[in-house]
Amino acid sequence: MFGLGWPEVVVIAIAAVVIFGPKKIPEMGSGLGKTLRGFKDELNNTTSQEDESEKDSSS
Repeated sequence: MFGLGWPEVVVIAIAAVVIFGPKKIPEMGSGLGKTLRGFKDELNNTTSQEDESEKDSSS
């Protein structure tokens, strides 16, 4: 995972809890998940639109 070992991941997790607090981390994870899901949906939508336009131009 990006060249990080378990000790580094644990240190980063502890730092995140100290900086943001335990209540804020689930909210941030949820927001990140929604953002990534929206980004993925837009990529798939763009690909679908490109495929449709290629089919229309070839007909």
